[in-house]
Amino acid sequence: MLPLFDNIPTRRPAVVTWSLIAANFVVWFWELGARGGRIDHYAFYPCAISGPCEGVARSHLAWPEGTVTSMFLHASWLHILGNMLFLFIFGNNVEDVMGRLRFLVFYLASGFAAAFSQASVTLHWAGVHAASIPNVGASGAIAGLGGAVQVTGVTYKLYELISPGYGYTAIAVALLARLNPLAVIVAGVFFGALEAGGAGMQRDAGVPAGFVYVIEALVILGVLAVERARTLATERAPRLTQERAT
Repeated sequence: MLPLFDNIPTRRPAVVTWSLIAANFVVWFWELGARGGRIDHYAFYPCAISGPCEGVARSHLAWPEGTVTSMFLHASWLHILGNMLFLFIFGNNVEDVMGRLRFLVFYLASGFAAAFSQASVTLHWAGVHAASIPNVGASGAIAGLGGAVQVTGVTYKLYELISPGYGYTAIAVALLARLNPLAVIVAGVFFGALEAGGAGMQRDAGVPAGFVYVIEALVILGVLAVERARTLATERAPRLTQERAT
């Protein structure tokens, strides 16, 4: 779903939200002057928390500074426009409930939480090379605002531009098909049948259509489990061969 705006009135101007949007665009236009070098220096690197770093990541900022600066950097026009759209939609309502100072602190804290979550996964599962890839964007901080909307109990209606769900289903199809063009057709028919069957199942049998999403999730988890098992088997094979040789 691509929302455009909501229908919640606010009690006061969203000064901090608009200031954050303006700051992100100012930094973006500053980035355009020398994109690569500025992103490389001011991005957040997981290896800054637990090294070593390689390549351009060796000259990174300290992780607290890099975490803050990375929240205002973006990789493309689509990246910044998407983030600022959701900041515009969620930010004013959360700021109205929390107050300006608490909202700003919560926004930055959400960005730190997202950066540390990403870093922990990368450092644990991916290794030095992946930990030396720059992380940029306000997505983590804005995701925190989305969670705050749920916690604060703000109820409203989003007015969307694009029909919901299609983008996420396409990602699931590509994952199941492993990017094979022929397999994409089969996976697309499978997920399409699930979506169509869900509506009929709810209408005729009274089973919630949301059960289809459970099935889709189990299929995706199954694919990921098989992929992880193959990776572990590949990593263990040389070790077993070496142990047998000794």
